[in-house]
Amino acid sequence: MSRSDAGSDDAGESDRLPSIARRVVAPFVDRTVAERLVISVAAILLSIVVGFAIVLVSGRVAQCGTAAWTMPLTGIGFCYDPVEVYLVLFNGALGYPFAVGEPGLFNPNWTPFNLSLGLTLSETTLLIFTGLSVAVAFRAGLFNIGTQGQLVVGALATALTVLAAAPFLPEGPVAGVALIVVGTLAGAVGGGFWGAIPGALKAYADANEVITTIMLNFIAANIAYVLVLEVFRAEGSSVVATEYVPEHARFLPWFFPESSDFALLALLVGFGFIGGLYYLVEHTSFGYDLRTSGVQAAAAEYGGVNAKATTVRAMTLSGAIGGVGGAVWVLMSEGRWLESVPALGFDGITVSILAGNNPLGVLPAAFLFGLLKGGALEIGFRTDVPTELVGVLRGLIILFVAMPEFFRMAGRYAGLGSRGPKGPDAGGSGETEPADDAAAVEGGEADA
Repeated sequence: MSRSDAGSDDAGESDRLPSIARRVVAPFVDRTVAERLVISVAAILLSIVVGFAIVLVSGRVAQCGTAAWTMPLTGIGFCYDPVEVYLVLFNGALGYPFAVGEPGLFNPNWTPFNLSLGLTLSETTLLIFTGLSVAVAFRAGLFNIGTQGQLVVGALATALTVLAAAPFLPEGPVAGVALIVVGTLAGAVGGGFWGAIPGALKAYADANEVITTIMLNFIAANIAYVLVLEVFRAEGSSVVATEYVPEHARFLPWFFPESSDFALLALLVGFGFIGGLYYLVEHTSFGYDLRTSGVQAAAAEYGGVNAKATTVRAMTLSGAIGGVGGAVWVLMSEGRWLESVPALGFDGITVSILAGNNPLGVLPAAFLFGLLKGGALEIGFRTDVPTELVGVLRGLIILFVAMPEFFRMAGRYAGLGSRGPKGPDAGGSGETEPADDAAAVEGGEADA
């Protein structure tokens, strides 16, 4: 065998892996919304089947006096009942509307204004804002991993602003509305400022936004901690936290128990953000610039888009929405800034991927995530299943649902798909002129 033949064989081997990857990813790229919905439902069912097996295996290993579930025909006993686990997971998160094991299907004593559903909707509301925050950046082709830091800064800005402004306004509903508005705006400004930093670094210094946003998460958490510990800590507090904001300056839990930390008004605000952001992204010139930059940056610049300014604006908007999420966390859930800020920003990344980076898809994705978190609490209360195993089940469902959408996104960024910027319709050689790229952007925008 000649050296050239050996070289060609090596090249063939090196090309084989990318071609395999293309065959795996390609089927997910050009799916319609209906097809992707069917795939998501099938993924949920498959994840339940896999989780069923994991619960059985874990129950077989665990030690118990009496079997919680016995496999039909075989008579083999298991310490954990997977059927009960999933019933509690989904039914419990809604407050048990279904009367399992009873003559009737529905629980006649069920009311939608219960504690369990309130906790689920509270998590859903917060994840709407963080999911929208990540989705904005992703639509612009930017990987904002810093929503957590933007949420922390926005939450602290909200708490300090409301506490500073409250003494100047007489207590009452009008003052409460004013404080909520001012506090939310302060959260948006704080989060937007923190998001603009990696945006500017990306635009003008070509710094990788993944690295800068991750580092800014740590910087935000530690700066906020030190500020509250040394300057703004509540007198006599055993934890690092600010004073509570006034009761009239909070989202009130109408209809729901106070312990649910849920306010219907905050959820309605989230609906407004979903509709407003969808209109902004899909029906405005700024949204067009943002979408085209995300699909094909070179074509967007050829079409007159200021790529650097769009990058900064997109990251600022993303951070501002994350900051509003921090404001809602303070004004709805905690009533103050607390050192133990939940990882809502990181969960928002999953929500955005589940939603396909579409603002309208953030609501069902956030609700699914809230459902799984609320149900996990119920499993811990009502079964002997370890919390670690509950986390595995929750992660399985999210993983199975997210992977088809992840493959679709990866395929688009890799140029696969009939309408992608480098897909089959973009040209035979793969080397296109700027005008061809611009046409490809027009064709591929709807799937970005």
